Amino acid sequence: MREIRLRPLRASDLDTLAANDSPEADEWNYFEARAANTLHHRFAMNGCISDESGQLAIESPEGELLGSMSWFEVRHGPSRACVALNMGISLLPAHRNQGYGSAAQRAFTRYMFDTRLVERIEAGTDVENIAEQKALERAGFTREGVLRHAQFRAGRWHDVVLYSRLRSDPR
Repeated sequence: MREIRLRPLRASDLDTLAANDSPEADEWNYFEARAANTLHHRFAMNGCISDESGQLAIESPEGELLGSMSWFEVRHGPSRACVALNMGISLLPAHRNQGYGSAAQRAFTRYMFDTRLVERIEAGTDVENIAEQKALERAGFTREGVLRHAQFRAGRWHDVVLYSRLRSDPR
């Protein structure tokens, strides 16, 4: 199993992570063209972490930037108790398919369950993204079903497979 660390973003991470936000670098995570400085602006506003959403760097034990984990709140009912976290991951191309993804997903869920009052963490991925589905399953997530036409990406609608982990699931 790969070892990773999650940490807050640093200013030195921003250019590398912003360059990974393109259809050429990461076809599964590119949703729209944005201003070139969007990540830099979010970092300047709040370090890319708020109560409702955020982004953390994934790094190797040696300190090499591997990619990032992001999350946002999803409401499944009217009260705060009905809030889940939806997480996403974007690894830099040189670090994909090496086990870093599932290691980061495991670390992220442990961290969020240890530090937040949340019962459910979920993740969705394109039905064609088999590598991510396998990574989520290795990280202990349960496949729940398919959300039809849930994402508009690359000029068309895509079906998404939804996965989740509950606080009570085995670690």
